[in-house]
Amino acid sequence: MLYIMRHGKTDWNALRKIQGRTDIPLNDEGRRMAQDAAKEYADVHFDICYCSPLIRAKETAEILLKGRDVPIVFDDRLKEMCFGIYEGIENSFQIPDCPVNVLFWNPEKYTVPVEGGESMDEILGRTKAFLDEVIEPGLKEGKDILIVAHGATNSALTCQFKNRPVSEFWAEGIPNCKLLQLA
Repeated sequence: MLYIMRHGKTDWNALRKIQGRTDIPLNDEGRRMAQDAAKEYADVHFDICYCSPLIRAKETAEILLKGRDVPIVFDDRLKEMCFGIYEGIENSFQIPDCPVNVLFWNPEKYTVPVEGGESMDEILGRTKAFLDEVIEPGLKEGKDILIVAHGATNSALTCQFKNRPVSEFWAEGIPNCKLLQLA
């Protein structure tokens, strides 16, 4: 089986700031979310957890799997999408003509990233490589795999795993600390 989870909430989530690669820790609510998820999913078997090395994902995985004999393997390909100069921007949807919003409204049209950011092709490329090189072999071995990462990263993984077009990039929604079974 393959499962995916987005990290718990952070102060930047609460402020509606774009986080991207900025390494923001969980806030108290995010830690509670991860603790609640640990209880809710205590009976779900995982052989291994692959996790983004960013602190909010790392904390979520560690809280979720505390006391369980599940190794956590960090992989840079699971880091959140880089939003360049727009990381830290609050309420981007309230900024007229904010170029990063194209990613959220029309992901298939996000062909040129914002300054210092990552393109759709780049995030899809690194997550596809991760799926092909790590996840597919593990699933073929019959492993129950958990991925703990981020909104855009999880969307990229899910979109590709389900063979969806880029226009459906955000189709799952992927709320914080909710387990989504992909296979």
